[in-house]
Amino acid sequence: MKKLIVLLLFCLPLGILAQEKSNKSAKASFEVKGNCEMCKARIEKASLSEKGVKMATWDIPSNILSVIYNPNKVSLESLHKAIATTGHDTSLEKAPESVYNSLPMCCLYERDTM
Repeated sequence: MKKLIVLLLFCLPLGILAQEKSNKSAKASFEVKGNCEMCKARIEKASLSEKGVKMATWDIPSNILSVIYNPNKVSLESLHKAIATTGHDTSLEKAPESVYNSLPMCCLYERDTM
């Protein structure tokens, strides 16, 4: 009986820590302009280079980036800025004109006027 109580007392904190760890992740999806596989690689690389981003997948047909990130380490605003610095407009940030113009021809997407 003592062994069972000790085992339960030992396992309880581990369960609480595991639950707290899972609460640190958040999911988000937003639009990122692009056209091709090269855009996909660039957008996902920029996303994953931000500390706290655990997963980033950009869908070519829908232009939607889905991320799993730790909001204690990275904000969505900084993620939008990091992607925009690579030449891709997001729903919150517009890429600098000079960076957009230096993209390969296949990556030049139709830009919205913001």
